[in-house]
Amino acid sequence: FVFAAAMRADIKRNPFHPFSTFDTATLAGLAYGHTVLAQACKIAGIPFSNKQAHSAAYDAEKTADLFCGIVNRWKELGGFPPPAVMDTPEDNNA
Repeated sequence: FVFAAAMRADIKRNPFHPFSTFDTATLAGLAYGHTVLAQACKIAGIPFSNKQAHSAAYDAEKTADLFCGIVNRWKELGGFPPPAVMDTPEDNNA
C-alpha cells in the first residue's frame, strides 16, 4: 500500500519496490513493547473494539492506523533528519 500511495502521489523517486512489506507487529513491538494488535493500539492511543476484532476489514484498518501512528511518532522523535546542506562556492572561500 505504501508503494501504491507513492504512485498515486506521483512521487518521482519512489524508494519502495512493488513487493516491499512492513511487519507492523514487529514495528509495534519495537515502538510500544507489544506485538498484539489490541495492546499496541491501546498503548498508541488508538481506539480498539474487541467485539469488532478479528474481522478482516476492522483488523486491516486498525493495523493501518497503528502503522501510521508508528511512522508519525518516529517522525516526531526526529526519525526523519533534515536534508544535508550542500556547500556553496561562497562557503569554500571563507
